[in-house]
Amino acid sequence: MDDEDFEEMLRTTRQLVREFVVPAEAEIDDTDRMPQHLRDLAAQIGLYGFALPEEYDGFGLSMAHEARLVMELGYTTPAFRSMFGTNNGIAGHVLMLGGTAEQKKEYLPRMASGEWTASFALTEDEAGSDPSGLRTTARRIPEGYSLSGTKRYITNAPVADLFMVFARHGDAERPTGDISVFLVPADAPGLSVGPRDAKMGQHGAWTAEVHLDGVEVHDHALVGGAGGKGRGYLTAMACLAHGRLHIAALCVGLAERLLDETTAYALARTQSGRPIAEFQLVQGLIADSQTEVYAGRALVLAAAEAYDRGTDTRLGPSCAKYFASEMVGRVADRAVQVHGGAGYMRGVAVERFYRDARLFRIYEGTSQVQQVVIAKQALNAARDRGP
Repeated sequence: MDDEDFEEMLRTTRQLVREFVVPAEAEIDDTDRMPQHLRDLAAQIGLYGFALPEEYDGFGLSMAHEARLVMELGYTTPAFRSMFGTNNGIAGHVLMLGGTAEQKKEYLPRMASGEWTASFALTEDEAGSDPSGLRTTARRIPEGYSLSGTKRYITNAPVADLFMVFARHGDAERPTGDISVFLVPADAPGLSVGPRDAKMGQHGAWTAEVHLDGVEVHDHALVGGAGGKGRGYLTAMACLAHGRLHIAALCVGLAERLLDETTAYALARTQSGRPIAEFQLVQGLIADSQTEVYAGRALVLAAAEAYDRGTDTRLGPSCAKYFASEMVGRVADRAVQVHGGAGYMRGVAVERFYRDARLFRIYEGTSQVQQVVIAKQALNAARDRGP
């Protein structure tokens, strides 16, 4: 997609978000459900496939373009972006990075069109930010594998048509070299999805447990074919690097919305006959948030450009995700503070976003995992430079 077409897509997405999704936010939060017409509109403008390759009917956005688009999507409830986030992100990238030509041709067009929703089934009770501890098994059977285990907090599981299931073979010495990814349709015998999780925030974005009880899949379900055996951990890490930049951009978009809500309220709310925006301590809170939003946006865009060049596909994404996810939490907290008692009331946008923002510091690798990744990269670079 060239720059002119991208700018048109950006304008269309901004219009969709602000004219159709923003007015529906309270309904989405109250009902924990995304209206069907919003799903249809997202599919119509191509949001289910913006990051998928053009040859498979996606838009093939660069990371720099994707970051700008996701910032627009971040301006509203995270549940909207979540509908198609896995198709473009961690689930779609499983196929883009590790799939065979036949697998890409069979699955990616259906994901790009929105016909299918894909889920990334990695997380377990004892395997979250570090997937090397997963326990789901892939037992060899004639012409395929039998998968057994339980996945937790799987985004879009209740509506998924296809699961990217990570499972362990149990025949390799290294835990990270023993994991593969399998393409499992939602209607496969032995696969069941539990009730929707009751979450603190991000209502309308559904997660649930996924149970696999001897689910039999053919050899062609192994992502990457025979050569993909044992490459699941590497594939997961590569998908998560992209996903971290994606989430960082989402955090920046939400922080911009929170700042808009904060400044609008400060100008409208009066105390002692004056708008509270005239009080310097309120101005200090606004200034801190504005500065952090500016810094977050600059960091994400710089990291996205380096990702596109291939010069930094690990340190930058972790720095961006760590800073942006922590930043949006601080901006949300200040937004509630400026609103005062009103900011603690249900039905007020900043209260809802305060709950929504808390999850960003957890998924796609917790802040603590990002700290470890960042420190290791910085120390390795120092060792390479020498004394």
